[in-house]
Amino acid sequence: MFKFFGKNNQKSTSGKRNSKSDSKFYGIPKLIFRIFKLIFILFFGLSLLGVIGYRFINPPFTWLMIERGFQRKSAGKEWKIDKKWKDFDEISDNMKRAAVAAEDQTFLEHHGFDFNAIEKAIEKNSHSKKLIGGSTISQQVAKNVFLWEGRSILRKGIEAYFTILIETFWSKKRIMEVYLNEIEMGDGIYGVEAASQAYFHKPASDLTRQEAAAIAVIFPSPLKWSATNPTKYLRHRQYLIMKNMKRLGPLDF
Repeated sequence: MFKFFGKNNQKSTSGKRNSKSDSKFYGIPKLIFRIFKLIFILFFGLSLLGVIGYRFINPPFTWLMIERGFQRKSAGKEWKIDKKWKDFDEISDNMKRAAVAAEDQTFLEHHGFDFNAIEKAIEKNSHSKKLIGGSTISQQVAKNVFLWEGRSILRKGIEAYFTILIETFWSKKRIMEVYLNEIEMGDGIYGVEAASQAYFHKPASDLTRQEAAAIAVIFPSPLKWSATNPTKYLRHRQYLIMKNMKRLGPLDF
């Protein structure tokens, strides 16, 4: 009888151990789910706070500025961030028109994405070794202000997410203002005010059509191209931008 009781006791003890180990095993997915849930909530909350905050506060720096600064230091150069913020009304209308004509002619019409431009870019990229972008000004602001350099699917997905937030909480006027103040314009040069001073020795408020087009033409590759020493290709692009500036109707921001 005592032996029988002992066996039952051993079985119940081993059963408890198995149930504990099983509960620990099945508890791991729940823990992982909770961790990812917490990460998602934090990311969503902080990103929303950042976008809403930058609707009223001018971004003091971007990740690209920091990255470029470290690249300069590693190359033995001094840390340089030449950036002078100018409010929307302090920037020449010529510059705003040049930006729209060069980068995003449907800027005032779309809600963050130009699907026709994206489709054309995909088609051209399938037949060309040189990648052609189809990003709108809103997408570029999302990338320039909130993200790092790169072309990964993850980064593009996060860029799309920030683009939706920006289009939801910012006006088109604010998007253009941030774009023209944060865009990289040369080695350590950021924004059209710093670019205008560096290339034409005048404030961005005084830029002519030709000068604004010369600045806009180097938007895609500011570290390789120069607004004051353009190649034949850049001069042709400048001509096309000026032509498109004439074609654009009133820009009602």
